[in-house]
Amino acid sequence: MVGIFGGSFDPIHHGHLIVARVAAELLGLAEVRFVPAREQPFKVGKHAAAAGHRAAMVEAAIAGAAGFTLDPTELERPGASYTVDTLRGIRDREPGVDLVLLVGADAAADFPKWREAEAVARLARVVVFGRPGADRVTLPAAWRTIDVPAVEISATEIRQRVRERRPIRYWVPDAVAEYVAAHGLYQDGEG
Repeated sequence: MVGIFGGSFDPIHHGHLIVARVAAELLGLAEVRFVPAREQPFKVGKHAAAAGHRAAMVEAAIAGAAGFTLDPTELERPGASYTVDTLRGIRDREPGVDLVLLVGADAAADFPKWREAEAVARLARVVVFGRPGADRVTLPAAWRTIDVPAVEISATEIRQRVRERRPIRYWVPDAVAEYVAAHGLYQDGEG
């Protein structure tokens, strides 16, 4: 089984990486593919860093991590990034691959609003992850629900720290912090 973990990753942080590792272990995934969105439909015009920078940060974060890869599917397709299109693209390239879509409880709450949500559930096993002790999201399309460690890190908080010239070390892998600094990301603007 191959895990598909999509998102803005604006920037990728330790919370994302812990979720991916725990999901891989609990579900017995052979691989977790990080799929940065070119533009998430629910965040149109709100990405703080360009898609290329977000992909480069994912690559830096997962470098050397066994079983973690970057999947550029959504970056190569113009326009908004819809999960159903991504899953169809992967299936077309790799017929027979057993896909597991990793979805956070917050995104699962919006699942009925996703483009062709029923098709998403047919193309991949949907696994909802949440925090221990938090309210569980009931998603009929879900194959499984798993608990992941509660890590109180958000990309919004990281971007705010950068704007305030505060360190982001320990919030993100060192390679990501170095990339953010080298490229002057998140220093101005909103997000």
